[in-house]
Amino acid sequence: MSVPIHMPVALSTPCVSICALDARGRICLGCGRTIEEIGAWSTMSETERRAVMARLAARATTEAAR
Repeated sequence: MSVPIHMPVALSTPCVSICALDARGRICLGCGRTIEEIGAWSTMSETERRAVMARLAARATTEAAR
């Protein structure tokens, strides 16, 4: 009799292991997430994580213009 093997599911993350906040202490310079998003990440659903990641490119453009 075979026992089903449950493989761990990889969580989506924009983290690039460069964890440093901007001068205002609000946005990670590595991944672009806000400090609030980073704090809530582990409790977010996959859908919520993907929504955050979809906003990161626009946020990077806005932050670069400042």
